[in-house]
Amino acid sequence: MSYQQVADDVFLINGTDVNMVLLRDGRDLTLIDAGWYGDAARIEAVLDKLGHRPQDINAILLTHAHLDHVGAINHLHAYGIPAYTSAAEVPHAKGEVHESATPLDVIQRALKDRAALGWALRITRAGGLRKNAVPHIQPFPNEGPLDLPGHPVPISTAGHTSGHTVFHLPEVGAVATGDALVTAHPVSKIEGPQLLPLFFHHNVESAKAALDALEPLDAATVLPGHGPIYTGGIGKAVIEARAAVQV
Repeated sequence: MSYQQVADDVFLINGTDVNMVLLRDGRDLTLIDAGWYGDAARIEAVLDKLGHRPQDINAILLTHAHLDHVGAINHLHAYGIPAYTSAAEVPHAKGEVHESATPLDVIQRALKDRAALGWALRITRAGGLRKNAVPHIQPFPNEGPLDLPGHPVPISTAGHTSGHTVFHLPEVGAVATGDALVTAHPVSKIEGPQLLPLFFHHNVESAKAALDALEPLDAATVLPGHGPIYTGGIGKAVIEARAAVQV
């Protein structure tokens, strides 16, 4: 399945072991995250299935600048689509700083775990070894709800990266959590709400503390950057994630 409808005009797009979120308002769209470089065709195929074209995307919002979320941003920029992230994440997205697990980290994991090896091969094919800086990225144009389809509200959750952001969707009672909270990952030994294995985080203690910003949100549905949709509410998801911290 390449996408799931979450609510009226909210869709979760399944990339290569990573998720993206599409918000719709009439003919206009907002895309949250853009998968891997190799997921561009998958995004365009979903748009076509929904009766849209790339030019309908008003903006791409980036939770954080790891390669599995930056992916197709430059491809889609050819259609004139702007991209936004937090001011703190802009240098990361532009390639001026580096805040991600190294290829050596991934290789060491893959050598220990057959599931991780399969993941490493899949992401390599999807562009995992390709540099993918976004020179045109801009900081969010305002605080509070953004004037974009779905009216997403950026919430700072620094830790996984210095400028990681989740997007609250109060109109539909959902939150797109990026990698601040996930529900599965090929290198994780557990299922359900969790932090990613700690080697993925730029600042582990801040990543743990960032859950505090999620807990009070009014959101019954969690749309994670990795793993299936969670419908038990963000408060319960945070409690489970705190109890499931892994090395």
